[in-house]
Amino acid sequence: MEHYNMSKGTTFYAIGLSYKKADAEVRGHFSLDETSKLAVLEQAKQNGIESLIVTSTCNRTEIYGFAQHPFQLIQLLCENTKGTVEEFQKVAYVYKNRDAVSHMFRVGSGLDSQILGDFEIISQLKISARFSKKQELLNPFLERLINAVIQASKRIKTETEISSGATSVSFASVQYIMNEIDTVSEKNILLFGTGKIGRNTCENLVKHTKNEHITLINRTKGKAEAIAGKFNLIVKDYANLQEEINTSDILIVATGAQNPTVDKHCIQTTKQLLILDLSIPKNVNENVTDLENVTLVHLDDLSQITDETLERRKAHIPVAEAIIEDVKSDFNAWLETRKFAPTIKALKHKLTDFAVAELDTQRKKMSDFNETQAEVISNNIIQKITNHFAHHLKGDDVSTDDSLELIKKVFQLEATKENV
Repeated sequence: MEHYNMSKGTTFYAIGLSYKKADAEVRGHFSLDETSKLAVLEQAKQNGIESLIVTSTCNRTEIYGFAQHPFQLIQLLCENTKGTVEEFQKVAYVYKNRDAVSHMFRVGSGLDSQILGDFEIISQLKISARFSKKQELLNPFLERLINAVIQASKRIKTETEISSGATSVSFASVQYIMNEIDTVSEKNILLFGTGKIGRNTCENLVKHTKNEHITLINRTKGKAEAIAGKFNLIVKDYANLQEEINTSDILIVATGAQNPTVDKHCIQTTKQLLILDLSIPKNVNENVTDLENVTLVHLDDLSQITDETLERRKAHIPVAEAIIEDVKSDFNAWLETRKFAPTIKALKHKLTDFAVAELDTQRKKMSDFNETQAEVISNNIIQKITNHFAHHLKGDDVSTDDSLELIKKVFQLEATKENV
């Protein structure tokens, strides 16, 4: 079907920007934290938008939703971030209807990830959908679409090897450290920030470096302690950040702050210090490179690391795309049914009205009128007629839109709101 209409005058869009055209600095301008996401949803409701979800990760920020024009969604994003419309237009993408659906499938299935097969985005989509549903901004169309994307993602994980091997941003950071630093197991490593990327990085550090000198710091100390307990690591207070930086050889920053949390004034040591900034927006000020002993690497640099694992993954893309098409065809079949369901329901009501009127006429004419038999026969005929029309509308060789219009015209059906 060409248009995914939620109500008259609205279209389904996907708007956003990603690592493909927007560098880390620009992505940072459009990054949304939890408070900002909630503000977008609340403003959307005020603006009369009926359904949308918002995602923001280190690699992309996107809004999927129904609007009269995509600018409504672009405006929501720009008014709740540091980004401008002009900046957005230079790096953004806007998809509608089928293309928007296809884009979500590719994103959720790891085919559009900065590192092929990195499935971390699917959990973000799940969380975003739950968030929208809680705010009553998740209509049946979007909920069904999210579930279909989750299904495709699961199948791709289990039926292909596109996510085989340890390759993700968090692993790439550890791989970089091991390639660049000699005797890494003897170095002092400080991990600042224990969100999802921080946790994954920590796990990879423990697994691959065999280092027993890893210290964790998080603004909320309890979160760091929960991870440290699992791996028997050291936890320090946020107040000790500067002191710990100056005793470290490697600093990994994976915080979710909207502004830099580390700059050159935090660094008083003269020994070599490698800093990896895995945050969007950037959480390490570029001024640290003014110090001769500091090397700064950002996640965009890490994502360029390619190895034989990624090459092997590429061979599984055709199978993954076939799985997506399979799941998408089921989604489209459901969508077609949703599209004509209101008309079939209105037709059934119209036929029932005919039957009631005719039964009333015959009841007056016949002294031996059999109420029970008449109702059974009329109900069966109504069901057979509506089933016949429904079967016709499901056919591949008919134009559903033309058929719906004809049915409405012939039976003089009242216009129905065709929510999908």
